[in-house]
Amino acid sequence: MRSTFGKIKTKYNSITMKKIAILGSSGQIGAYLTEYFTKKGYLVREFDIVNGQHEDMTHIPNPFLRNIIMDSDFVFFLAFDVGGSHYLKKYQHTFKFLDNNTRMMANVFGYLSEYKKPFIFASSQMSNMSYSPYGVMKRVGELYTKSLNGLIVKFWNVYGIEKDMEKAHVITDFIVKGFKTGVIDMMTDGTEAREFLYAEDCCEALETVMGNYDRLTSDNELHITTGSHTTILEIAQNIQKLFSDIGKEVIIKPAESKDEVQKDARNIPDPYIKQFWKPKTSVKEGLKKVFEDMKNDWI
Repeated sequence: MRSTFGKIKTKYNSITMKKIAILGSSGQIGAYLTEYFTKKGYLVREFDIVNGQHEDMTHIPNPFLRNIIMDSDFVFFLAFDVGGSHYLKKYQHTFKFLDNNTRMMANVFGYLSEYKKPFIFASSQMSNMSYSPYGVMKRVGELYTKSLNGLIVKFWNVYGIEKDMEKAHVITDFIVKGFKTGVIDMMTDGTEAREFLYAEDCCEALETVMGNYDRLTSDNELHITTGSHTTILEIAQNIQKLFSDIGKEVIIKPAESKDEVQKDARNIPDPYIKQFWKPKTSVKEGLKKVFEDMKNDWI
């Protein structure tokens, strides 16, 4: 049975929730979420391999990981060995990809089970797609989460500034290409449509889910997305316009291949979360924010 949301505060509100662990705090979503919660006065405990090998979640056992989970009131499990389409296509079929994510999940979920902490697992809209190793790994994470009565959120193409450009997603990839070469070199013809969500809106959604933690179950389909489609070509054209506005000419170079993944019948978002959260930022507004932030590194 689905939950009904009201104005009653739960025990997981900002008054009682002091310490939040963000596993994967330097990733695209994690970096935004860390800043978001810090500004709101939470004590945020960051954990990410970029801080040193002691924060490598694939190391079993990891006493540092154990301690941060044990000493936190709530855990966001965002970490995953993943990246944008360029990265996934060449990497998700490798032993290292499967091994890293299997070990990471066994490690984190083991400590979550041991210390009975409330948590949210970051899954993907691709978790029902058995032909995608990435999707299969996320599905495994969902099964772990269900067994521990945690909550599952499914992200749909969240975008924002990224630190690791080797794993960059499409929007930051296009912007960097525009600054570097003046050519937005695309992997496909750009006709595929996706639902893009600005990272700051994603943070608000995650805070809302956390705030209603004891009203939800892992059976609730929590798709963190907009419900509005934009083609990849339209994204490229909007970015091209942003470059034009600063006096830089950028060419769009589509490929001939098509991407059918986003048209999969299983890739339809459940609108349930829209009962208590809705995104605020349009694609054009979000693109401009990301572009302006990234522009400072190039001009």
